[in-house]
Amino acid sequence: MEIKKSACPYDCPDCCGLLVYTEGDEVIKVKGDPSHSYTRGTLCPKMARYERTVHSPARLTTPLKRVGPKGSGEFAPISWDTAIAAIASQWKTIIDTYGAEAILPYSYAGTMGTIQYSAGHSFFYQLGATSLDRTICAPAKSRGYRDVMGGTLPTAPQEAGCSDFIILWSISMLATDIHFRHDVELARQNGAKIWCIDTYETPTARYADHFTCVKPGTDGALALGLMHVLSRDGLVDEEFIQQYVTGWEELRDNVLPRYSPADAAAITEVPAAAIEELAKAFGRARAPFIRLGSGQSRYGNGAMTSRLITCLPAIVGAYAHTGGGLLTSASGSHAFDKSIIRRPEKEKGGVRHINMIKLGQALTDEKLAPPIKSLYVYSSNPACTAPEQALVQQGLLREDLFTVVHERFMTDTARYADIILPATTSLEHDDIYYSYGHYTVQRGDAAIPPVGQSKSNWQVFSLLANAMGIDDTFFQQTEAELIEKFIASTDTAWPLPVDKAKLANGEPVDLPLPENYKLDFKTPSGKIEIKNPAIEPALPDYRPPHYAKDDESFLLINAPDPRILDSSFNERPELTRGHIMELLMHPDDAQHLGLCEGDTVQASNAQGSAQFTLTLTARTAPGRVVSEGVWWNTLTKTGNTNQLTHARTTDKDDGSTFYDVKVNISKI
Repeated sequence: MEIKKSACPYDCPDCCGLLVYTEGDEVIKVKGDPSHSYTRGTLCPKMARYERTVHSPARLTTPLKRVGPKGSGEFAPISWDTAIAAIASQWKTIIDTYGAEAILPYSYAGTMGTIQYSAGHSFFYQLGATSLDRTICAPAKSRGYRDVMGGTLPTAPQEAGCSDFIILWSISMLATDIHFRHDVELARQNGAKIWCIDTYETPTARYADHFTCVKPGTDGALALGLMHVLSRDGLVDEEFIQQYVTGWEELRDNVLPRYSPADAAAITEVPAAAIEELAKAFGRARAPFIRLGSGQSRYGNGAMTSRLITCLPAIVGAYAHTGGGLLTSASGSHAFDKSIIRRPEKEKGGVRHINMIKLGQALTDEKLAPPIKSLYVYSSNPACTAPEQALVQQGLLREDLFTVVHERFMTDTARYADIILPATTSLEHDDIYYSYGHYTVQRGDAAIPPVGQSKSNWQVFSLLANAMGIDDTFFQQTEAELIEKFIASTDTAWPLPVDKAKLANGEPVDLPLPENYKLDFKTPSGKIEIKNPAIEPALPDYRPPHYAKDDESFLLINAPDPRILDSSFNERPELTRGHIMELLMHPDDAQHLGLCEGDTVQASNAQGSAQFTLTLTARTAPGRVVSEGVWWNTLTKTGNTNQLTHARTTDKDDGSTFYDVKVNISKI
């Protein structure tokens, strides 16, 4: 038995270090790597049995061609040569007839490897295809942080272990960031208090010492209410503000008077006394630390909300103390020059852009010119994960849409394909990984040969480039050669020397942080910019979410389920068995509607409808219902929660608003 090191490829901030046990061409087991400074040898339940995904009997192992109606899942095996030739022939005909913009790639974070995530960018740029704006996750959160902090490095998560007051804000830590618990526990052992702010009582809320339940989409008003108390009670750090912050006085004098605890309570449904208690505890802490998740950014006001929360550590001087600060998304990706693989200079001028959130609209818009005539999906499952699901499925059913899906399993999207190409897992190809939750990077070489005839994203795009007549030696490189270029790029991409030999050897490598990085504010003024004159509005202020204009009765909270990750791991029966498509409702609401525990109910709105089994619980507040998990449609009766989500975008950077949803509830 051999033990090989790798990293978790999934869309999670933890990017765990892995020990992969192999015998011949088989992965026997996967364990956590104790030498990884952040994940420290532990894995989530999904990755702890990753060999069950790698060697699942449901793996796609040969190219397939559709032989039945679209969506039926009826396919016949074909060879790779036949598949690539068929794709190239169809695309050449489409380009000749409609132009290359009639081809649309669709991909996201099925793998977060630096190579495989971006493997298709240069290919589609040179083809002249429509460009995809990949904004489905949390660009609004990043934008809100940048509007205050510019390019300042976020606080490293390990600092939280030295904090005396930690807020887990809109992050389901025990589902999506479990390794941060190591640092939270260190802080707790030293007397730190842990607060959770979220829209319903998650397992993380129960784990915390205090839970603040905020009305969905109103976190920004809560932040303003906290700042009002901090200012009123003299709990701000005037010396720090004088030296490092601009715009505080204008926010204090012009905005905060409208957000007393009573005012904030009327918006957030957090009692005024609870706002007072939280503000005073935060302001009196020596080194408060905020771990900010992405949930609060998935509303129409997401960028502004993130901006307001980002102001909080600044006004109490948290950055001046070991253990204090704010972590939104870490910047480990900045260690590598991603232009090596993405090659933005190859994108043709004036090419059309389509936001991935609006896929359903793009596929069904009869006035779109040129129309989308071919869709190439890789590292994503939009029939399951995209908003306005019914519209997406309507588009995928078009007989004149040539759809190619590169996948490991027969996902909801793959069932609509004309051609399916079998994809490798992360243990069958080479890549290099960074995290958006910490500052450790790692190389991960293939631990076993590809299962069946599966190929990596990079290998497929190299084949397609040759078939489409793209004469570019770039596509003749191996993944290993690209990795060497990424490792070399750390010399210029990262501010301090990186241990390149250790990185090349597959060991987890901690990116060195400048000694005073928390006080090195990368903004035009060199200070934290509460007032940012380069944007509109220059001063932050609360804005209501989209749903404020909707007529339905209940706020729908879409939450993660720890058994799966977006649509990943739905292929594992031991994870998906039972307790899916449940709708959590407060007993008072159920009594008012005449509903009982276990009833089959329908949630509906203008986008569509979905069926759930009702669970009555005080974990959610009256007027709010909760659904956990993004389940494959083949596991549901009528589709998952994305039958109900909007393609409306955030206030800045066109992010998704999956949580900005209202529904009506009725018994089936």
